[in-house]
Amino acid sequence: MKNLVIVESPSKSKTIEKYLGNNYKVTSSKGHICDLATKGKEGLGVDIDNDFKPTYVISDDKKDVVEDLKKQVKKADFVYLATDPDREGEAISWHLARELGLDLSQNNRIVFNEITKDAVLKALEQPHQIDMALVRSQETRRILDRIIGFKLSKLLQKKIGSKSAGRVQSIALRMICDREKEINAFVPEEYWTITADLGKKLLCELSRYQDEKISIPNEAEADRILNELKEEYILEDITEKSKKRAPFLPFITSTLQQEASTKLGFGSKKTMMVAQSLYEGVQLPSGAQGLITYMRTDSTRLSKEFIDSAYGAIESRYGKEYKGFYRIKNDENSQDAHEAIRPTSIMNVPEEIKPYLTNDQYRLYKMIYARALASLMASAVFDSVVYTFDNNGYKFTISGSKMKFDGFLKVYGDYDSSKDTILPKLEEGTVLKAQKVEKLQHFTEAPSRYTEARLIKALEEEGVGRPSTYATIIDTIQKRNYVELKKASDSGKTKFFFPTEQGILTDEKLREYFLSVINTKYTADMESRLDQIAEDKLDNIKELRRFYDAFQPLVDSAYEQMEKIQPEATGEKCPNCGGDVVIRNGRFGKFKSCVNFPTCRWHESMTKKEEPEDTGRTCPRCGKPLVKRKSRYGSYFIGCSGYPECDYLEAIEGEKRRFRRRKKA
Repeated sequence: MKNLVIVESPSKSKTIEKYLGNNYKVTSSKGHICDLATKGKEGLGVDIDNDFKPTYVISDDKKDVVEDLKKQVKKADFVYLATDPDREGEAISWHLARELGLDLSQNNRIVFNEITKDAVLKALEQPHQIDMALVRSQETRRILDRIIGFKLSKLLQKKIGSKSAGRVQSIALRMICDREKEINAFVPEEYWTITADLGKKLLCELSRYQDEKISIPNEAEADRILNELKEEYILEDITEKSKKRAPFLPFITSTLQQEASTKLGFGSKKTMMVAQSLYEGVQLPSGAQGLITYMRTDSTRLSKEFIDSAYGAIESRYGKEYKGFYRIKNDENSQDAHEAIRPTSIMNVPEEIKPYLTNDQYRLYKMIYARALASLMASAVFDSVVYTFDNNGYKFTISGSKMKFDGFLKVYGDYDSSKDTILPKLEEGTVLKAQKVEKLQHFTEAPSRYTEARLIKALEEEGVGRPSTYATIIDTIQKRNYVELKKASDSGKTKFFFPTEQGILTDEKLREYFLSVINTKYTADMESRLDQIAEDKLDNIKELRRFYDAFQPLVDSAYEQMEKIQPEATGEKCPNCGGDVVIRNGRFGKFKSCVNFPTCRWHESMTKKEEPEDTGRTCPRCGKPLVKRKSRYGSYFIGCSGYPECDYLEAIEGEKRRFRRRKKA
């Protein structure tokens, strides 16, 4: 062996190895190999008194991986570290170099934003040293999260029985709780509208009296206006405009998660999992290749090579008039070295490669492809018209629009809900009589709860967290039983976040004792400081000390002052030891357990078991009905209704496969 290339993912290593010649071997670290130890003072793995010196240990499940990598490194003439092109990837490369005895002064770090042959070969021509500023930024983030997570989690577990708290997850929880408070405090206000049906599909609404905007607070006012209306409605004004609608920018991580949620029904976790598989590589007739660029990014930049190829495709497929302008809008904190999420090749048309993709891969890839191509297309043009009818000084209006030129919607129309509203052709002065005039009562509505897409957008707008963290944050607050994602009603389809009792209690205590550090402004400022550390503009040790000196006194005060909440007694006795039975909160809701836990481990679920759902299919092994079941871990799978006699199982795409087959006797 002459050259060894180490990447994170086994599937990525298979794709890349096919691009390189016999002089290269590509292997995988299978993700992170190290993490902070959980030993030492408070189990932090961080020596706070010694400039926050971290102690790293090789993860138990990676010890064999590291030993194997060491053997391969000894055989290699040169080792390239090709982990993901972000701070986390840089830190993984640093851990690998440290554990494998590689020289940090060597130019052995390579990065590529897409897994294609050209990109990988180009990266090999431009190796560089590990960027230690990026490593320090990631290490600082990990130390902050460890200190906050461990200290707050231990406090909350002891005092109120909550599972955990975190630098960003607690902000997400607070936003959901704050929205619930707004909804509960909301007092609906009555208002009325008046509409006039003038025939010819002209349903006009009263909007002004003379030149003043009109509001109708009650029925008496509505009746007064109705009494003043005459029979004739005179078309006094026709306003015609041509409006342009610019295309959307290409996807970044947060907008991909939002659009996949609203348009495809994907959760953020599923979106990132499917995007990861598209990035790492798919086997096509021409060979294995990554289909999209790196999916953890907050930059809308596109490479010149992609722009040129996209313009060529737009012109050849749709015509010159469909070519638009390249636009970019990056936040000041975005990592501009990255690109937006785009197809690696404009020639990989979704419909043509569909046979080689799973259904989820195809749906997500098609949307990414359409969005990137559409971002470089011309604006859509709409002809709009507004009719204003006068009736005794009361102005009734109706608007319509018609697409004049579809522009970018030629490609992105499947993901757009705009429709033409065609009004009949009329001339000023036209007099019409109403077929029906109607007063309608309304009430103002409370703010809407967060959907997954709305929560991601809100976190992004507040500058809290980073694109790669949103899916984990949302998953964590659900696993901790702080929030539930469910429909607001039986008839609804959209799922919203509702805080649980434990979630509300957790937020109240964090607000009471840690408001100065667990808030959106402080957390967003911390993200900005981490960015400055990555740019080598701030000293990471000073920033850690600044944080800790403000945080630790709050922890000490909370231990002294926060009241411990005792588990709720049921009045029952434990069938095992005779101790009192109490109600506790667990990952899957409330459950009964013995007050003497952990000495006595008797427990009983209080959650109604979810009944299996018939799939309409039969078991290929025994012929009995196949049903959809919920596993003990909360994921779903397909299994035979004849279990345990028949243990046939199927994984459901998008669900974690955490069930095990029953061992045969």
